[in-house]
Amino acid sequence: MEEKTKKKKNNNKNINKKQKYQHPNDQTTKPSSDFSFNPSSEVKGLRFGGQFIVKSFTIRRAKPLELLKVLSFPPTKPNKPPFPSTTAFLPTNFTILAHHAWHTLTLGLGTKKSKVVLFVFESESMKLNVDGIWPSEIPLGQVNKKLIRGLNGCEMARFKFRKGCVTFYVYAVRKVGNLGFNSTDDLKLILQSVVDLKDFLDHTAMLAMPNQRTINNYSCQPHQVATAMAH
Repeated sequence: MEEKTKKKKNNNKNINKKQKYQHPNDQTTKPSSDFSFNPSSEVKGLRFGGQFIVKSFTIRRAKPLELLKVLSFPPTKPNKPPFPSTTAFLPTNFTILAHHAWHTLTLGLGTKKSKVVLFVFESESMKLNVDGIWPSEIPLGQVNKKLIRGLNGCEMARFKFRKGCVTFYVYAVRKVGNLGFNSTDDLKLILQSVVDLKDFLDHTAMLAMPNQRTINNYSCQPHQVATAMAH
């Protein structure tokens, strides 16, 4: 009898454990579209590793045509600007030159990798409101604090792509409590465009923006495919 009661107790414990545990992808507890979104205070920001000097390098707000050229996206009609809910920040001329100088001064130990940051907002009106608050140019070291953490009452989904000497950070931004994402089409198109990009061999091509004709890149071999991560 004692053995039977012990078995019953153990079975009850196992059942309770199974009931308490729920897989994070359980559709009954949370819509699948919400899993990648986190409060702006908790979402992962830009990473610098041990290259602290890079934090002083600056990025600037890109013009619509500049974003198209970086993404190798075909031109659109003049009266219909692409990605109206997207704000992008590209390396400034100073940053690109500083990367090369730092790489030379450190005998190749300093990083030559630049960062491109894109924010895809859930609406065009939200983008316009935020653009009025954000600076047009900002040091990389202040992006996490002023641009990402500074958006109170917002949630973000973060995507990171390494493309040779350029690392792309893409953030989808929506108001806390909103379900789904109204700019899903733009977000998917941007993510796919970044994924399709070939590795940037040298980002000095950006110095010629916005008048440059092409972005210098090269075809990757199968074993050199760029790493893409979504968080």
